[in-house]
Amino acid sequence: MNFDKELDARGLNCPLPILRAKKSLVDMSAGQVLKIVTTDPGAVKDFQAFSRQTGNDLLSSAQAGAEFMFFVKKK
Repeated sequence: MNFDKELDARGLNCPLPILRAKKSLVDMSAGQVLKIVTTDPGAVKDFQAFSRQTGNDLLSSAQAGAEFMFFVKKK
């Protein structure tokens, strides 16, 4: 999937991946896509809730080994 910015949140636990994603999205324009990579398994539910609460679209989430990838489109 194409993305405009990537956030490496590996090794960070809740709530840091969400907080860093929120901070990254501030600098982005509407319609741009942020890719987040984390090792926190709790991030799956966190990013679903984040998407619902903020209106930013969670385009995709996937797991590859111990890593989780999320693609969020800024509203």
